[in-house]
Amino acid sequence: MDHKSPSVLRHLADVQPQLWWLDSDPLEPESHSALIGEIGADLCVVGAGYTGLWTALIAKERDPERQVVVLEQYETGAGASGRNGGFCSYSLTHGFSNGRRRYPDEMAVIERLGRENLNAIEETIARYGIQCDWERTGELRAALEPWQMRDMEHEAALRNEMGDHVEVLSAEEIRARVNSPTYCGGIFDPDGTALVDPARLVWGLERACLSLGVQIFENSKVEWLEDVDDAMRVHTPYGAVTAPRVALATNVFPSLLRSVRKYVVPVYDYQLVTEPLSDEQLARIGWAGREGVSDAGNRFHYYRLTADRSIVWGGWDAVYNLWGRVRREPEFNAETYATLASHFLSTFPQLADVRFTHAWGGAIDTCTRFSPFWGTAHDGKVAYALGYTGLGVGASRFGAATMLDLLDGLETERTGLAMVRRRPLPFPPEPLRWILIRLTQGAIRRADEHQGRRGLWLRLLDLFGVGFDS
Repeated sequence: MDHKSPSVLRHLADVQPQLWWLDSDPLEPESHSALIGEIGADLCVVGAGYTGLWTALIAKERDPERQVVVLEQYETGAGASGRNGGFCSYSLTHGFSNGRRRYPDEMAVIERLGRENLNAIEETIARYGIQCDWERTGELRAALEPWQMRDMEHEAALRNEMGDHVEVLSAEEIRARVNSPTYCGGIFDPDGTALVDPARLVWGLERACLSLGVQIFENSKVEWLEDVDDAMRVHTPYGAVTAPRVALATNVFPSLLRSVRKYVVPVYDYQLVTEPLSDEQLARIGWAGREGVSDAGNRFHYYRLTADRSIVWGGWDAVYNLWGRVRREPEFNAETYATLASHFLSTFPQLADVRFTHAWGGAIDTCTRFSPFWGTAHDGKVAYALGYTGLGVGASRFGAATMLDLLDGLETERTGLAMVRRRPLPFPPEPLRWILIRLTQGAIRRADEHQGRRGLWLRLLDLFGVGFDS
């Protein structure tokens, strides 16, 4: 379907370029003041997204007497934590296949830790009464081509050997759940994914932190770190925090540790939201189980129903801009929205009378292994977790707990993993970085067009352990 045709573009006529999750939500908390002057703390967390808030919350749960301060350059959840699709996955490795290729000897442990982590998120939401539309619906992965189905059948067999309960579905079986003429089969993981309102989750974590005595300062961008003997001084425009331990949860924004910046690049991901579906419109596609859905190509879509039965539809394009700057301007991309709308109508032609109401984008931090990584600096006084590659809603809690283990000098099952001990390969400097990323994106597109066959360039990346296959 031509994404520039009037029959597609008319569905975008009333789109508002703003976050649907933040549109007049009564649960949005009051803002916090900026840091003025100098204060002390036991732990200073930089960044008030999922990773930062989980770090602060777990730190207080481990030691209620610990003084914890969170510094945020904008407002809580302003980055990827407030603008994602709300898929909370058990996977810590951006999918089973990506993880198994990198950590075959550890994958059974990583899978178990991932499911324990997802359960812990659910328990935390219940413990603090967080209103975030949490639904443990599971996830469907839909095959659009026979080669994708073969790959998923192989994945399902391996996962079930490790204790999962993944169900392989025929074309008829998956269409009975969600009716799209594009599906030729799929797999269903009944308990490995939950759906959540991402903004309400971040606000709920914020309230939980405050209830335990965490101090949060907004509009307090950290400008630099100063090593002061047995502590670190964290400088903001109007003040500073001195603490013996600092946790960096800066996600896609440039790390305060210059040596870390080469490991992460920002790519922009985009989403559309439909108007709420009527009973009759929803009946056309089924979806009674409200499962989260993604398709199985290297370039893929993800989509889900919201609490009011709107459809969030995202994915496909992953836009990298030369020099990798994180800016507001690329968050609206008319070309990508037209492409997404055409793909939506191809997937659900029976919803040709549905319009989109909101569209937005945001930057995701990705690394060459497509899954998070950790490290420390300044003799262990500073730790970081980065590189979630779009699956940070769930993995950020694991990232935070692991980062705290490192700061506290604890030897745990988490810190013993090769996934935690090893960093990914760095990206080359610009402009070579941009050239290689564009070359890789073209190779991925060709692989999807040729039954998943990975060309010479992708096979070379595989040899060096670089991602782009999950």
